Amino acid sequence: MTTATARRYLDADSHVLEPTDWLTPYADPDIRPRMRTLPHTFAPDNASAAGIVAARAAAPDTDALTDERLWGRGYDAYGAWDPSERSAILDTFGIDAQLVFSTFAPGQFLSTDLELLYGGIRAHTRALADFCSADPRLLAVPLIPFADIDRAVDELDAALAQGPGAILVQSTAPSKTMGPGHPALDPIWARLQDADVPFVTHVGTGGRLVPAGYRENGKPLPPDFLGGGENVRSKDFINIGYWPENFLSCLALDGVFERFPRLRGASIEQGAEWVPGMLKKLDGAMQFARTEPDLAALPMKASEYIRRQVKFTPFAKDDVGWVLDNVGPDLLLFSTDFPHPEGTRDPIGRFRDHLERFDDATREKFYVDNMAELLGS
Repeated sequence: MTTATARRYLDADSHVLEPTDWLTPYADPDIRPRMRTLPHTFAPDNASAAGIVAARAAAPDTDALTDERLWGRGYDAYGAWDPSERSAILDTFGIDAQLVFSTFAPGQFLSTDLELLYGGIRAHTRALADFCSADPRLLAVPLIPFADIDRAVDELDAALAQGPGAILVQSTAPSKTMGPGHPALDPIWARLQDADVPFVTHVGTGGRLVPAGYRENGKPLPPDFLGGGENVRSKDFINIGYWPENFLSCLALDGVFERFPRLRGASIEQGAEWVPGMLKKLDGAMQFARTEPDLAALPMKASEYIRRQVKFTPFAKDDVGWVLDNVGPDLLLFSTDFPHPEGTRDPIGRFRDHLERFDDATREKFYVDNMAELLGS
């Protein structure tokens, strides 16, 4: 198992595993009773979570910061929901910055009811900002849905005022009549560019990975990756790059990255083995410039915009060396997915093994430089 080393890291993916009533204190009074119960049976409530942290502080466990107590352990992980414990992890493993996403909380308010949706978004932004407030290395990633552009702009402005590390966007089209590259979304991209804050996509914020009928093979539905019913299975896995590939490709083909050359983005926890194919397909799509005037007007190939403005986190189980061989050293980011099991029990060790045959400059880009470029100033 990996132990602390002299290497420094910038971590593009970590999570809060929320207590059941984590959002409640941050929600406006009219929204609190409308939010759904946190959909996870293993989650403690706020009082129980505080009691667990207090007990650990009163009787410190000398093994609490060993790998066996950390990586991939979910709610059992030290630092899963307490920011002071999380800071101790950063100290121990030399992590100088860590993007922090929620896990289950959006399920409490994602809805076609816009009052509930954006009221929940406001509480979610406040909760993440509070979790990250005591340690500048913890960088909150609020979610901003595009269901209503005016409300999205208002909530984005409120989120940017909190100093987030990035803004999480949904990688589906905003509606049946508006794609990701629609100019109606330009106020979103303009604000992010002006604020020097990147957008990110993340697994779970796209559409359904597999149409329901594709699961029907005449056999019982097997357990998911984690042994339950709500995570990914094999057919989901092979489609995991579908939504980010289409979303990011549209931003390139529709000229968003040309209109906003300082806008930066990343695909987080969606793997990277699909990225070489995406770049190749974007090069092939340039043939349609003969019949598409807007595509012909782009001064660069669509793939070059991706290379200039977008980063990707490979899974620890990806063939990271093969991806680097095909896309070069400038696009990939290190991530732990702490404390989710998908990140594996040894993300640091696994990535170290993947990068063993590469030079120091490539490793430094993967662990530090590419993430620093994403984060900007």
